[in-house]
Amino acid sequence: MKAPSAPKQITWIIGLICGILGIVGHYTDVPFLTEHNYTLLLVGFIALAAGTTFRDM
Repeated sequence: MKAPSAPKQITWIIGLICGILGIVGHYTDVPFLTEHNYTLLLVGFIALAAGTTFRDM
C-alpha cells in the first residue's frame, strides 16, 4: 500500500476555496452560497481527498 502524497497546489487551493465558501454559506445569508453550502463542502473535501490519493492531481 503506497503512502498518500501531498496534492498539487492548485488542487489544494480549489478544495480550500470550496470549503471556505461552504462554511460562509452556512453561517451567512448569501443566496447562492446558502443554497449550495453542503455541496461546496463536499466538493472541497473530494478535491482534497482525490489530490492525496492520486499522485498527478
